[in-house]
Amino acid sequence: MTDRAGTPAQASDLIDVHALVRAYYELKPDAADASQRVAFGTSGHRGSSLKTSFNDDHIAATTQAIVEYRTAQGVTGPLFIGADTHALSAPAMTTALEVLVGNKVRVLVDEFDDYVPTPALSHAILLWNNNPATRAEGEADGIVVTPSHNPPSDGGFKYNPPHGGPADSDATGWIAKRANELIAGGLHEVLRAEPSAVEQYDFRSRYVEDLENIIDMAAIKRSGIHIGADPLGGASVGYWGAIRDHYGLNLTVVNPAVDPQWGFMTLDWDGKIRMDPSSPSAMASVLAHQHDYDILTGNDADADRHGIVTPDGGLMNPNHFLAVAIDYLYTHRSGWRADAAIGKTLVSSSMIDRVAAALGRRLWEVPVGFKWFVPGLVDGSVGFGGEESAGASFLRFDGTVWTTDKDGILLCLLAAEIRAVTGKSPSELYAGLVAKHGDPVYERVDAAATPAQKLALGRLDGDAITATTLAGEPITAKLSRAPGNDAAIGGVKVVSENAWFAARPSGTEDVYKIYAESFLGEDHLRQVQAEARLIVDAALG
Repeated sequence: MTDRAGTPAQASDLIDVHALVRAYYELKPDAADASQRVAFGTSGHRGSSLKTSFNDDHIAATTQAIVEYRTAQGVTGPLFIGADTHALSAPAMTTALEVLVGNKVRVLVDEFDDYVPTPALSHAILLWNNNPATRAEGEADGIVVTPSHNPPSDGGFKYNPPHGGPADSDATGWIAKRANELIAGGLHEVLRAEPSAVEQYDFRSRYVEDLENIIDMAAIKRSGIHIGADPLGGASVGYWGAIRDHYGLNLTVVNPAVDPQWGFMTLDWDGKIRMDPSSPSAMASVLAHQHDYDILTGNDADADRHGIVTPDGGLMNPNHFLAVAIDYLYTHRSGWRADAAIGKTLVSSSMIDRVAAALGRRLWEVPVGFKWFVPGLVDGSVGFGGEESAGASFLRFDGTVWTTDKDGILLCLLAAEIRAVTGKSPSELYAGLVAKHGDPVYERVDAAATPAQKLALGRLDGDAITATTLAGEPITAKLSRAPGNDAAIGGVKVVSENAWFAARPSGTEDVYKIYAESFLGEDHLRQVQAEARLIVDAALG
């Protein structure tokens, strides 16, 4: 961690917006250079125009590939498209619109030329497809132009098919392959036209007015609690004021500024500007106001992540808030199916496992990536799906789907509902869970790995691990596939009674990530982390 973490950004930290946008149009990717090819991670294609990894050619080719993919899948309805506040998002959206219109795709953009949060776009797709009248015009899908919480120099491009959530690896693999073929072919097969033939859609009003069907907005209003909402310069900036006005809440938009340089941010742990609402360093300026509000919240640039700040506990660890949210929701949502499972990624805290057991609910553990929760949220068999990185969504009061992508605005409002209904802060409620279930210590660290070792780790079978104990306890599980859906986890997870670790290769660096947790204290966690390296290194040879 740099000693500048948590300090205000300085002029030398800020991007040159004009240079960034100029590079978007001027630099042309080399199709033979792997670093300059279209590559979809768990949340779309991301890169920077300055590194020739996110440029006009990339977006034109990717949009053309999406058009061809949706046609092959029989998707004939409108395509919803929206963008966040990153500097590269506006030019990328213009490129995408040119290609969509050039291919005669029916396109719906925001009616007020506003930024569009990821959850609002997912919500729009599902509203369209779940309404027989609109669905008769053809199934809808969407594109979100965002690199999420990434630094200001980055751009991102994400496809959401008709189920409303992140596209699966089959879809993104096909789209990326086709996009790279188009770039290698000089974009001769890409159709473009002036982006004039587009329709308008009121993302904000439809999302805001529907919130009363998933959050007890009346209880929040009655309580009079003072809510502070900081958009961190992101796409939710116009939504929080609309929520306040529509429901008559005692809510202050803490910082309504939008700045593509994000000059008002404090630096993250590594000295970079990163709009991560779960990071104490990135949220330092927000934390300065923690005693001014009953609930204080933050969102990242596309509002799919949440940060929860309480007067008594400061910024909550994302795992802690997920546990509180689950415990509250499954005791306050009588309209959900009695067998609705609790969804978690396998690197989320085992506190969730213990909360699920106490509630008598089935735990549904899946690999990293919100896309795995989509089927369960759609059919109501999963009431809540959450990731350790502060992303989650859940069902409406009646047990039907809300969004199939992460919704940071929703989780912030849930924190307000919890405070209004229980009279306690989420931090206080987590202390109660600790008293019942123990106090876990959780951390993610990195370990060096060669590209060959990373490839081997991604394919490692749990049976290849020969260790029988972990930090003094018998190993109870060695997983290379997720218990919830039997999908490959792209690494391994080793579990004992009071601890676990998971190891997964990094997609961008020569390291592998070790997630670890212990219910026996920090010293035991360090022992788990040390043994995790030895166990993984031995398995890799």
